[in-house]
Amino acid sequence: MATVAWLVPGLLEGSGGHRTILQHAYDLQQRGHHCVLYMEDGEARSEASLKKAIRQMFGFDFGHVRVGWSNVQPADMVIATIWYSARVVRDLPFPCVRGYFVQDYEAQFNPVGDAYLMAENSYRYGLHPITIGRWLPAVLQENFDVPALHFDFCADLDMYRRLPGVTRERAVCFIHQPEKPRRCAELGIEALGIVKYHMPDVKIYLYGSRAAGRVWFDHENLGLISLEACNDLYNRCQVGLCISTTNPSRIPFEMMAAGLPVVEVHRDNTRYDFPEAAMLLCEPTPESLALGLMKRLNDPAQAEAAGEAGMRFMQTRPIACGLDQFAAAVETLLAGGKPAPSVAEPLYRTPALAAGMRDAWTGGGASGGVPGALRGRLAFLPLPLRRVARSVHRGFRRLLA
Repeated sequence: MATVAWLVPGLLEGSGGHRTILQHAYDLQQRGHHCVLYMEDGEARSEASLKKAIRQMFGFDFGHVRVGWSNVQPADMVIATIWYSARVVRDLPFPCVRGYFVQDYEAQFNPVGDAYLMAENSYRYGLHPITIGRWLPAVLQENFDVPALHFDFCADLDMYRRLPGVTRERAVCFIHQPEKPRRCAELGIEALGIVKYHMPDVKIYLYGSRAAGRVWFDHENLGLISLEACNDLYNRCQVGLCISTTNPSRIPFEMMAAGLPVVEVHRDNTRYDFPEAAMLLCEPTPESLALGLMKRLNDPAQAEAAGEAGMRFMQTRPIACGLDQFAAAVETLLAGGKPAPSVAEPLYRTPALAAGMRDAWTGGGASGGVPGALRGRLAFLPLPLRRVARSVHRGFRRLLA
């Protein structure tokens, strides 16, 4: 068996990216490989405290955890897990297989500038990428002529499943993480504001972060919750909203495993891994996302059919499937194999669900008042500007009548 070193970024509570890294490292350890984690956390933490933090935050026990990336010891394979660790792996002074665990197109975490271009450069260092999902290999092949191995988005079907006897509420749950720009918290809140304006009886649940964000309508923010509580939430709601712009999140797949229909944005990164029967991919506007959510809320039979389709899709993707695919990719690289150039076809071929501009200003609210998205923005304007904006809005309504 091989020694595999992992360069892991500083721990973040509730981080799905960290959970995925640690889950796959732990699985390799269980298969007999000697896994060593090199944690970015600086001198402030000891190895013992890092082991404890990993166990407490994510539930994994590792026998070999080191502090920092400056003293990586010889290993058969060293895996970068974030863009700025790729250069460290590239420059290691000993021969090894140089892997790159890629979960997102991380350049897009940054404005177009130094960090964006340096993150893109990480794909030019000659490392061997193993990606989650099928979109990233297409991007790496097209933009950098770099072939990649991949593993599919899967879910723990023992954790994420339909619960007997649970009645669905007229409710939407939204993974709301204002600290992560790629999660488009403001776009989601704007969409939910429109839903709440037209359907005030709908319950809105936010979860996934300790940050409250700017929310002007009635809702319940659950904050960071356990995996078990996530599955309970997915069983209670009628539709889930998750937005991710740099690769799909694993969350929609977990929602589908629990039978929850999902609404997401229609972008190139979401078309490769999502099934049409279980998802609604919408133009990335508040009005279009709101339309998708309301379509599911207004048609429980269609929502139930989408939920059933999602569960059928995920039955072929238990977590063991993705772990096996990743382990096979590692074995291929350790044996001297190379990724072959290949690009998957998108699974989702339906055009984006789109709301017209008229829907942004009208829509049949009983009071004829300001729609939710606009009303939310107005809430943060000084009173004189709010009055001007409302006057402009009334003028638009007369023009569109």
